[in-house]
Parts: sequence; C-alpha cells; structure tokens
Amino acid sequence: MQISGNTILITGGASGIGRALAEALHREGNQVIIAGRRKNVLDETTAANPGMKSIVLDIENAEAIASFASEVTQQFPALNVVVHNAGIMRNEDLLAENVEDAEAMINTNLLGPIRLTAALASHLKAQPQAAILTVSSGLAFIPLAITPTYCATKAAIHSWTQSLRYQLQDTKIQVIELVPPYVQTELQGPQQAKDPNAMPLADFISETVGILKTQPDVKEVLVQRVLPLRYSGGQSEGYDGFFEKLNGMFKH
Repeated sequence: MQISGNTILITGGASGIGRALAEALHREGNQVIIAGRRKNVLDETTAANPGMKSIVLDIENAEAIASFASEVTQQFPALNVVVHNAGIMRNEDLLAENVEDAEAMINTNLLGPIRLTAALASHLKAQPQAAILTVSSGLAFIPLAITPTYCATKAAIHSWTQSLRYQLQDTKIQVIELVPPYVQTELQGPQQAKDPNAMPLADFISETVGILKTQPDVKEVLVQRVLPLRYSGGQSEGYDGFFEKLNGMFKH
C-alpha cells in the first residue's frame, strides 16, 4: 500500500484508534473520509483537521450500508482504500438471558465489514490500485473471557481477512490486517484511556504508520506490544498458561 496520494475511508473514524489513524494518514497527504454514527463527533473531528471529510454511517444497519456505499463513491470517485475500524467491545455474562450486546457486536464488528466490503467491491476493483484494511485484535488469537463475543468477532475477522486476501490475490486490491494490542482508548470507557497497562495511542499509531511506510506489501501490521498475543502458543508457558495469565489480569 502506498502511504500517500490515496482517498481513504475509515469507519469509526471520529474516536480512538480510528481518529488517530485518520489524522496520521491525513498528515501523510491522503484525502481521508471518516464515517460513524454521531454527526456531532464527526463534525468536531473534521473541524480540527481541515480538508478531512465525513459521512454519517450506521454500520449495524444493512440498508444504511448500501445507501452509504452509493453516496461515498459518488462524492469521492477516487476512493481506493477502506479501513474497517468501527467496533464495540462489551463485557458479557454468558449465562445471562440477554444477548443484545452479543448481537450488536456481531453486527458492528463482523457483519459491518462484510457488508461494506461487498457494497464497495465493484468500485474498488475498478481502481488502478486499492487496499482493504481490517482491524482485528490481539484478542483474535487468545480470548479475554470477560469479552467473549468481542474476541469471537475479532477471531472471525482474522479468518475472513485471510480468505478475502486469497480471493483477491489476482486483483489490484491489497488486503492488510491491523492487529492492535490493548491500547489507551475509550473502547471500554474513560478508564482504559488512562490505564498504564495499555499501549499509549500515539505510540501505537506511530509504529503502525511506520510499518505501513517501510513494509508496503505487509499482510499483518504487528506492533511489538501485540506479539505475545499474536504468537501466544510460542510463549514459554504455552497457550493454556498464557490464557490463564492474561485472564487472571482482568479478574474482578
């Protein structure tokens, strides 16, 4: 993927990793379009970054995705990069009868990227050079038991990304997976943004953009902090031992 001269759509681009990545890629000389549910937050982000654009998108709504794809390609015919960043993460009790949180996470984290990719497929195929970037998680490779559906959706995104890359290998569309570790964002509330155990957001973005710059053919963007999660089976304590260690850190 070339690091500049693109027209880039980033879902969930008004907060957290999405906003920080949007701002970094904007500085690199790309036309960046951010999408999300909250127009006021989108407007705040674009106001702080002159030249950045925004469009409202409810990623959980299949019909909204279809109309959004038509709108964004009409407004930005040069669109050639999509970053599937929108995501939600909620703790769950698997013995509770309410599965609304699970359904919301599946719709946003998994079906959202699948639907949006399908809606934009023909447009991206027509571009001279294009890329689809998915955002999974270190938790795709070893689950945090208090957030079971979130971890399952990210494991699914990793698997889906591999299949997408294989199916598109003879096209001009590159498929890249971003694999964040635990990062200082508000994904699970304000306390996460201040957690010293989480990687500072600026450091994560700097290392991520550095990898994209120096490794244009990269398949998985892996910052150093995520390597223990990505390759947990290779740890001295083994997968089971690492699973117990990780989940022990988050016991209440």
